[in-house]
Amino acid sequence: MRGALATTHGAISLVNAIGTGHGVTMGTSLSTTVRMSIVPGKGITIHTRNQSSKMIALTIQNIVPSHELARNKVNVWVNSQVPIGCGLKSSSAVSTAVAMACTNVFDLDVTEKDLLEAGMDASLRSGVSITGAYDDVCGCYYGGVNLAHNYKALRFHYERISPDLKVIIFIPNNRTRKNVRNLKKMSHVLDAAWRLAKDGRYWDAMLVNGLAVSPILGPEPQLLDSLLNAGAMGASLSGNGPSIAAVAYEGEVRSIKKVFEPMPGHTIITAINNTKAYSHEL
Repeated sequence: MRGALATTHGAISLVNAIGTGHGVTMGTSLSTTVRMSIVPGKGITIHTRNQSSKMIALTIQNIVPSHELARNKVNVWVNSQVPIGCGLKSSSAVSTAVAMACTNVFDLDVTEKDLLEAGMDASLRSGVSITGAYDDVCGCYYGGVNLAHNYKALRFHYERISPDLKVIIFIPNNRTRKNVRNLKKMSHVLDAAWRLAKDGRYWDAMLVNGLAVSPILGPEPQLLDSLLNAGAMGASLSGNGPSIAAVAYEGEVRSIKKVFEPMPGHTIITAINNTKAYSHEL
């Protein structure tokens, strides 16, 4: 039997990519671990309660040669701190970790781009993602801030972010998602947010993104204003929601948590992640 362990991290959106194809993400320290083993045989067995088994299986099939799958039974276990279906990149964290574990278990010689695209394609084909979420997989794999073009699977820029900053994430009890395709109506505003990020004005980009998506996905602009008044450097809906994320220094975290307290839901405080994903054989 051969085995491997791969660890990635979640991320938040600074600029949503659905409106224009350009997206910006930033890594968080919420981790996802995938353990994989192979024994002689055939088939893929996935041990997970909530993640898309179809996406995981497609990721494996995308990166592992068919002749290897014909003679090896693959077992996959997923353990993740990233809340599912909340816009915090849980699927990208899993698909990326699965692809990384495959490279170790099967001793594959693939490029980083091939590795990331294996999960990206699986997300598209399984219906987990609309754009393929290349910005999301970059955030989960590289950490830091990543500017990417999703449809072209190109990363334009990477930057480490001060570890003194914290990410305050509010997850509402009502997790109903709205029609994200309507974001194309706000493409001009999202493009302005993208240009701010290109200039290194990440927190301004995050706020403009929040104002752009709020009429369609939420939250109310007044909430973003309250978060800024409480000390947040930037605030926005993360991805397609429903999570709301704010970025601030440690001293402002308590004030920002108080803004969320009257709302039904719960808050997660996490650090920014600048560490690249890693894997090793077991």
